[in-house]
Amino acid sequence: MTELTADWAGPARFLPPHQPTVRPDGSRHWSGLTYAVAFGFRPLQLDLWAPATSPAPLVVWVHGGGFMFGDRRELPETFRPDQVFDAFLAAGIAVASIDYRHALEAPFPAQLLDAKAAVRWLRRFGPELGLATERVGIVGESAGAHIAASVGLTAHRPDLEPAHGVVGESSAVQAVVDWYGPADLSTMPRRPPPPHVAAKLPPELLTAPEDHLTRGLTGDALADASPVTHVTPQAPPFLLVHGTADWLVPYEQSEILHAALTAAGVPATLVPVEGALHIFDGHDDIDALVQLTVDFVAEQLS
Repeated sequence: MTELTADWAGPARFLPPHQPTVRPDGSRHWSGLTYAVAFGFRPLQLDLWAPATSPAPLVVWVHGGGFMFGDRRELPETFRPDQVFDAFLAAGIAVASIDYRHALEAPFPAQLLDAKAAVRWLRRFGPELGLATERVGIVGESAGAHIAASVGLTAHRPDLEPAHGVVGESSAVQAVVDWYGPADLSTMPRRPPPPHVAAKLPPELLTAPEDHLTRGLTGDALADASPVTHVTPQAPPFLLVHGTADWLVPYEQSEILHAALTAAGVPATLVPVEGALHIFDGHDDIDALVQLTVDFVAEQLS
């Protein structure tokens, strides 16, 4: 059993890194690193890939799943297994894929706080993991993009910082990539799924995911659940990539966030993927979208 560190005293709980698996090319892989424990919940874990050359810039990957499901180890079915992780690693960028609490485990801002706790943990242990902790980006898809954008936009909000996990480290990031994420929950369409889809869903998934996410929230707390409400001129650069035919999270959501960022003077690029549905379904060159993302992160963290 791994010995607990002194940091387990009081409310801040986590485990230090264990030994990685070293690959033939010298890169390293850690699986199941416990970055935080929020009392009453399962341990929150991440997987980390780091190139042989260090210190390496770092990107945090946040999976999607409508705030209701998903796993740090799985990419959408339109991608090859590990495609995103392999692409960052090939570019000399370390990548950490994180768990977070789903909406039926805990409502917002639990998901944001968990992602920030992961960034803090990676900064604390960055030197021994071979990470350049002053160069951190975050990338998310769908619900994960909502969380990634929120991380990037709330560094100025001490009231939206976690009490669990590592304390004393910054949760700020230097670049954000948002793949088809909700930006303004108040304008998200409440469209029921098609009948052939609805027939296969459990009752919980017939309710709009954002309603599960924000259950019981009102006023400012409800507004905080929309990334667009947090835009300031101090936000890091953004890349937004979104299918124009996405019916689940409409393309207009990225337009809303892009317009707010641009109005605030934040460097922001919106890339429409013509005719693509959610998870870029129907697009014939996902490799190019992955490379676009890697190139943006590499430029911002160089």
